[in-house]
Amino acid sequence: MAQDRRDLRRRLFILASAQGGYFTAAQARSVGYSYQAQAHHVSAGNWHRVERGLFRLAEWVPEPHDELIRWTVWAKGDAVVSHETALAVHGIGELESPRVHLTVPPGFTKRDQAVVLHRTELPEDDIDTRPGFRLTSVTRSLIDVAAYGADEQQLARAIKEGTDSGQVTIRRLRTRAEAVDLKGALHIERAISRIGEAS
Repeated sequence: MAQDRRDLRRRLFILASAQGGYFTAAQARSVGYSYQAQAHHVSAGNWHRVERGLFRLAEWVPEPHDELIRWTVWAKGDAVVSHETALAVHGIGELESPRVHLTVPPGFTKRDQAVVLHRTELPEDDIDTRPGFRLTSVTRSLIDVAAYGADEQQLARAIKEGTDSGQVTIRRLRTRAEAVDLKGALHIERAISRIGEAS
C-alpha cells in the first residue's frame, strides 16, 4: 500500500514538474487520485487549490514566469502567451498590459477576467518554447500588438529594441506582417518610419 502511494506521488510529481508544479483535477485523476483523495491532499496541505479544478504541489518553489505556466495549465496546453505579455518575456519594449494575453484556438471556450483571449490558429514558426509554456516569437508579437492598436511611438521603440538585439529583422517583420494582418502591417510600416524619433 505504501509502495502504491509512493508510486502515485512519483507519477504526479513527474507530471507536475513539467508544468511548474501545477496540475488539474483531471490530470490527478488520470494518474490515479480519486476526487476523494484529491480533497484529502488539499485539506492535509499537500496540495494548494489554485482555483476550482487546478492545484499546485505545496512544496513547489515559484519560478520566473510562474503565472504564465499557471495559465498554460488552466488552458490545458491550448494557449500561447502572446501580444504585450510575450514581448515582456522577450524583454522587448515597454508595451504593458494589466492582464495576461493568450492566443487560443478558435473553438476555445474557457474564460477568466484575468486574461485577454485572442482566437486564431498560430503556425509553429510563430511560436517559441520556454519551460512550462509557449509564447509567440518577437516578430509575431510585434505584429499582434500593432494590429491590436499599440501606440506607434512605443511600437517603434520595441521594433528598434528587437532589431538592435538581433531578435527580429525589418525585412522579416514586413513580410510576415503582410501575410498575417494588413492593418498590423500598416501600423508596423508607420512605426518603422518613426524609429529615428524613438531612439
